[in-house]
Amino acid sequence: MNYYIIAGEASGDLHGSNLIKELHKHDTTANIRCWGGEKMQAAGATLVKHYRDLAFMGFVEVIKNLRTIFNNLSFCKADILEHRPDVLVLIDYPGFNLRIAKWAKEENIKVVYYISPQVWAWKENRVKMMKQCIDRMLVILPFEKDYYKQKWNWEVEYVGHPLIEEVERSKKESIALQPGIPIDANKQIIALLPGSRKQEILKKLPVMLEVSRQFSNYQFIVAKAPGLDASFYNKLLKPYENVSYVNNQTYALLQQSTAALVTSGTATLETALFEVPEVVCYKGNEISYQIAKRLVNIKYISLVNLIMDKEVVKELIQHEMNAINLSNELQLILPGSAKREQLQLDYKQLKEKLQAGGHASLKAAKSIVDFVQQ
Repeated sequence: MNYYIIAGEASGDLHGSNLIKELHKHDTTANIRCWGGEKMQAAGATLVKHYRDLAFMGFVEVIKNLRTIFNNLSFCKADILEHRPDVLVLIDYPGFNLRIAKWAKEENIKVVYYISPQVWAWKENRVKMMKQCIDRMLVILPFEKDYYKQKWNWEVEYVGHPLIEEVERSKKESIALQPGIPIDANKQIIALLPGSRKQEILKKLPVMLEVSRQFSNYQFIVAKAPGLDASFYNKLLKPYENVSYVNNQTYALLQQSTAALVTSGTATLETALFEVPEVVCYKGNEISYQIAKRLVNIKYISLVNLIMDKEVVKELIQHEMNAINLSNELQLILPGSAKREQLQLDYKQLKEKLQAGGHASLKAAKSIVDFVQQ
């Protein structure tokens, strides 16, 4: 069978790569073409376009790059038509992928959506269109199945969360950390996860770095985004003596960290699954933030809190995300604190909730292959 998979971010590349590995097990002659990154390519897919050419964050950034986005859409449609896949598999990345899904339906191409757009947070009106153009929806958050059934009378399939298998695999491998400077064995590590896009890193990392000045007895290590040059980080880190970075070693970093400052998104869940106490940070373009504030309809921005439906980890958003607040909240989750102990209990419950879904990549691959063969 011919599969065409589209992922537009680093997290989609990770989940897409594990899906591709499982697809090859279920369909040994599978021919897979993809938009994604190095991980999907290494898993055995032909990489058409890298996600670094697709990642535009926030309303203002999207408007600035509309021409590039429309060019990408046109190129994508032409490439799909040229290769005429048996199924189109879309991974998250809704701004782009939902447009492709609607078009693909008109072209009579089967569409599977893996990792649902977060329509429960905003743009719920998308669901009517999604029901019409998506043939099979595979969701990874436990509350999403009930959300679609109860609110939209749409039967979707919950396959479990793919991060569970990825984190467990990493724990077994226990890879040694190789930072830019030697690790001081006498200093515990605080991880800084500022995101994967240049514009979001420039908003958040300088604030995170200021915090390091208040904790000279700790070593701070930044998880470098795979698509960005070392020179970009070197310039930002130069004034800070106790800060280094690692490249493509985020999981190894989390395994050895005492605490973490983490940008909102998938990384908040990854950090929790490694049982690292964290403070969640969000700071964006002011105009984009003000627009989003009026449109988004959720109590929390971190996946940890959303899944648990309570404040497990502290969220510092926009103006609240400053060096003073970050320092205060970090102090509260360092060893010996009562909040740290409570976090560990909550993390255990979170993991149990997600494990109940099963092996996500395997279940998703089997569902896709079965669907295509119908």
